[in-house]
Amino acid sequence: MMSTCTQAPGVITPVIDRNRCDGKADCVDVCPYNVFELGILPPEQRAGLKLMAQVKGTLNGWKQSFTVHAEACQACGLCVATCPEKAIRLTRA
Repeated sequence: MMSTCTQAPGVITPVIDRNRCDGKADCVDVCPYNVFELGILPPEQRAGLKLMAQVKGTLNGWKQSFTVHAEACQACGLCVATCPEKAIRLTRA
């Protein structure tokens, strides 16, 4: 089911909390605008993570979601509602 979007593309952008994302890719699957892709968190972004995030990252091979097409976001909120870790928030670009 697709939500009715209230914003033009690029007004609102999704932000991923690196300490929460487990790379389960629910956002990738649910986003109708292909905003997200699953990837590997680069080593230079791992050092500042909290201990639990580092443990989870090590266990899941550092897979996380990335907003590779954030400018396409239309603020439908499906990613926020679907993320089991509550790692995504929508913010004004």
